[in-house]
Amino acid sequence: MIQKQKPELVTTAANVVEVERMFLAGADAVSIGHERFALRQPGSFEPKELAEAKKIAQSHGGKLYVVVNALLHHDEVSDLQDYLKELAVLQADAIVFGDPAVLMTARQAAPGIPLHWNTETTSTNYRTVNYWAAKGATRAILARELSLEAVLAIKRNTDIEVQAQVHGMTCIFHSKRELVSNYMRHQGKDPVQELHHQERSMFVKEDNRDEQQYPIFEDCHGTNIMSAEDICMLEHLPTMMQGGIDVFKIEGILKPVSYNETVVSIYRQAIDRLAEDPKAGIDPQWLQQLSQIQDKDRPLGTGFYFKQQIY
Repeated sequence: MIQKQKPELVTTAANVVEVERMFLAGADAVSIGHERFALRQPGSFEPKELAEAKKIAQSHGGKLYVVVNALLHHDEVSDLQDYLKELAVLQADAIVFGDPAVLMTARQAAPGIPLHWNTETTSTNYRTVNYWAAKGATRAILARELSLEAVLAIKRNTDIEVQAQVHGMTCIFHSKRELVSNYMRHQGKDPVQELHHQERSMFVKEDNRDEQQYPIFEDCHGTNIMSAEDICMLEHLPTMMQGGIDVFKIEGILKPVSYNETVVSIYRQAIDRLAEDPKAGIDPQWLQQLSQIQDKDRPLGTGFYFKQQIY
């Protein structure tokens, strides 16, 4: 497949300052959200901050995507329409959704905003992608458990944009339960005083797996356990670009902004170089740079892209 245009590079940000720094580093788009309506975001953006982020995106000729991918309950659904109306006034460049309630509400509250379908784990085949495309989705954000072969096959069999993660950690477990808070209470501690949100380094360890550490944090949507490794698909960008993948995602959650800046800058250079000359290859110095900034306790890997799944 011939790449129709240069792939978009999208990343995350925890606050308005980081939005600016991600665009300066080379991002084409930044995805952000409010903690009430979005899962696993580096930070929570109030309406005023959303407006500031939108202005920053416009000043850089970039796009701002607002994530509304939480598993919604009645109390959130009751306020969803007003929130989406705010996004329509803001002129967000896309709404990232998983719950069909968001799609149905957006048709009335924000009819002009593109919809990016992201259900985290069920976007695994092109027929399902095409189903949501028929419902109005303009982009499919694929599950991170897919092989590279499967990702490329989905792209060949669908007409909407396909987004795949190329760098950063992934979520391997999510529960609506407050597992961290409950554990603290069981120990007789105050969860609030223990500061169990993202800024505290907490890990689940497996002694029988070379003491791998899985970052764990709790937010208003429950408990999240993240991968022990970071995906790094830099070396495989040529294959992904030749396969027509439209969007590359760098996940920046639980990473310092300086790390994310460097990663975005390297992938920006790689995409531009390969777009100009598909045979140019990846500069070995980029890989060295990534190795230098990588946490020694978090190896770089390729996730499930080249693993044989065993169920």
